[in-house]
Amino acid sequence: MSAEVTIAEVERVAELANLELAADEATRMQRDLNAILGYVDQLRQVETSHVEPMAQVSDLFADAEVAGHGESLRADALRPSLDRADVMASAPDTDGAFFKTPKVIER
Repeated sequence: MSAEVTIAEVERVAELANLELAADEATRMQRDLNAILGYVDQLRQVETSHVEPMAQVSDLFADAEVAGHGESLRADALRPSLDRADVMASAPDTDGAFFKTPKVIER
């Protein structure tokens, strides 16, 4: 297993994410992160040499459709979108072109 996450590392990540963690939350976060890393270590042990690499999951759908399984992605077709004036008229706060939202990050 890889090195375990320390409380100091949890606190540093929380600081970088601008999160305030209580002591019990930091301990739980440490436990959860170490559990995730343990799971990733388990995944590393899986034999994948026979699995072809792919760039997109949609590659699977193309093969399935040919094989008659019927799975496919929706067609990439041009469709009309909502009218901007109608959308802005129903928004709680707008400048006519953009939605206005309250500030949520304080520094």
